[in-house]
Amino acid sequence: MTGPSGTGKSTLLHILGTLDRPTSGRFELLGENPHQLSENGQAVFRQKHIGFIFQDHQLLPQLTVLENVLIPALATGSVSAEHKARGGQLIESVGLGHRVSHLPSELSGGERARAAVARSLLLRPTLVLADEPTGNLDPANAKKIGSLLLELQKQENTLLIVVTHSMELADTMQQRLALGVTTNA
Repeated sequence: MTGPSGTGKSTLLHILGTLDRPTSGRFELLGENPHQLSENGQAVFRQKHIGFIFQDHQLLPQLTVLENVLIPALATGSVSAEHKARGGQLIESVGLGHRVSHLPSELSGGERARAAVARSLLLRPTLVLADEPTGNLDPANAKKIGSLLLELQKQENTLLIVVTHSMELADTMQQRLALGVTTNA
């Protein structure tokens, strides 16, 4: 999804991710409208069905790559051996196996972006929401992250919605929607 700043792209992602409530309209995922659930119900829905990739990656600075990738599992109550194995596999699949015990401050921007991609997929979400996943990257790393997102989206059989100002990234997506501002003249 593309569009000028201020057209509501990030707001739409937040609504789809149940971080914000819509003022009107309806959103369903797997036949369920998560906005009709209680706050706790929405949190469970998010945990089970939605993965997030934020523009600034939101990695916790005191945690290693593996620990950051495992954060979504904490919401399940505990990090299981299965979570750790899946986290390790995802870290390998994004090319960070050699950086698994590094802190975010020891990673490049592209590496932090890849760690965020791995984290978003840990719990096998139905829907992955990516807000400017390449916005802070140089063109070479942006292209790598875009390719990685599409590759993992196919492997994981998940829905992927990307908000971007990058027309190059937008052109690689299966569908492209543009949000705009309309004026009454």
